[in-house]
Amino acid sequence: MSYADTISLVAGDTAPPITYTLRDSNTAAPGQTLDPDNPATWAPINLTGATVRFYVRAIGSAVLKDTVVGTLITPASGVVALIWNPTTLDTPGQYEVETEITFADNSVQTVYQLTRLKVRADF
Repeated sequence: MSYADTISLVAGDTAPPITYTLRDSNTAAPGQTLDPDNPATWAPINLTGATVRFYVRAIGSAVLKDTVVGTLITPASGVVALIWNPTTLDTPGQYEVETEITFADNSVQTVYQLTRLKVRADF
């Protein structure tokens, strides 16, 4: 599986929120030359009117642990935050997060790369 990042967290926490800038790898950002290997050159995805969902499951499982609806921070610039539900991080383990965008016209785009979470037990 292809992972964008690994984020280390502690079981039972509800912070910090994780902020993402969702980008289009097929479109150059203003003033940039598109480089398919450099996300900094990709245009942000306009999330105005969209809903972003984050699906969380244990690595190796087909069962979802949680679905978190993202909080749009700067929709036109593709900025969204994953703010944890109280039970998202309640169990130590390794998880993966899939990001799905439902646009205002009901079209759906799923981000190919997943985010990996490593959740350790609290003291």
